[in-house]
Amino acid sequence: MTDPRPAPAEDTRREFLRARARAASGFMPDDEGEALYEAAMRAGRSPSATFLEIGAWCGKSAVYLGAAAEATGAVLFSLDHHHGSEENQAGWPHHDPSLVDPTTGRIDTLPRWRATIVGAGLEHRVVGIVGDSPTVASRWSTPLDFCFIDGGHGTEPAWADYRGWSPHVRPGGWLAIHDVFPDPADGGRPPYELWCAALESGEFVEDGECGSLRVLRRVAGGTPAG
Repeated sequence: MTDPRPAPAEDTRREFLRARARAASGFMPDDEGEALYEAAMRAGRSPSATFLEIGAWCGKSAVYLGAAAEATGAVLFSLDHHHGSEENQAGWPHHDPSLVDPTTGRIDTLPRWRATIVGAGLEHRVVGIVGDSPTVASRWSTPLDFCFIDGGHGTEPAWADYRGWSPHVRPGGWLAIHDVFPDPADGGRPPYELWCAALESGEFVEDGECGSLRVLRRVAGGTPAG
């Protein structure tokens, strides 16, 4: 028998954000987005939790993570230079001409990202940072409860993201890496290599996976919570 009572407001809000995330431009499958949300919900149990994502594109993952931030009282910092990775440039399979600024001739995803976050009503929980990942990492001082690496997948940018940001994950915090493909035929190697390096370091242990998403939890090292 169907329950005649109206759905709680929080359930309605969750469904709204889920629909917004699925409708946003991006490359994350729905099931991986849901797994990302659930992992961030675990991290958000810490008081005044801080989330960070590296690689924002047009805001799809920021809505999944922002939904968890809103539900738990956390804040998500969404970092991107918004000019696209190598694989997003003209001549590559993931190029989207509609994202090219006609004035500069360069990809500029910031307007689309902003529209996504505003449309989801998440400006109070999602803070955009426009800049170079290693530069921002070198000046960052807040311990991270949750860090999601999904920036450039070339060797140099991927390793720069990992080396710059993984030390900021607090003891007991979470690190998630997207596009981890153990079989080289399925995708590029750098994200898989980052995942292997994290496990081999002894500082992280596996804490879930879905498709190409891998979730790790820090058990040693890192920045102590402030």
